[in-house]
Amino acid sequence: MKRIVILASGSGTNAENIIKYFQKSNVIAITQVLSNKKDAKVLERAKRLNVSSASFDRDAFYKSDKVLDILKTEADYIVLAGFLWKIPENIIEAFANKIINIHPALLPKYGGKGMYGDNVHKSVVANKEDETGITIHFVNENYDEGAIIFQAKVKVEATDTFEDVAKKVHQLEYEHFPTIIEEVITKG
Repeated sequence: MKRIVILASGSGTNAENIIKYFQKSNVIAITQVLSNKKDAKVLERAKRLNVSSASFDRDAFYKSDKVLDILKTEADYIVLAGFLWKIPENIIEAFANKIINIHPALLPKYGGKGMYGDNVHKSVVANKEDETGITIHFVNENYDEGAIIFQAKVKVEATDTFEDVAKKVHQLEYEHFPTIIEEVITKG
């Protein structure tokens, strides 16, 4: 059984989708959800879905091995589902090519520090892009620069608001993220 720990910072809709997808799997299990925000809604979702969860602070993540030790005990793979902190080098080294992230744009466009969620969608609309999408990629030491695993596109209409674009992108995330995680892990 391959084990996944999900790191998330926010409401946790992608995390919930992933947890539900793997609940009946006999080869992959979500063992824990960790958040850098003690009041993140994702922790409530995990509890409701009977998945162990906890929060941690900046010191535990960057200045000690506390989070790394949990990950080494609980995970074969790490999935970032709306996790906004840069992953420290000690975790990247311990989980080389085993940290999977989803980005709400077609990287390399609209990637990097500060480019997440609505910031991305607003930029896509402001720049009058005719398409956007998702990029699922491995995490390395730089924001949104790890090797691309998968991309899916969606058309952006001239009349779309950033909220319209966000809805389209979320649909792609829900449809593809769990299946691509499964593919990476079963082929890995």
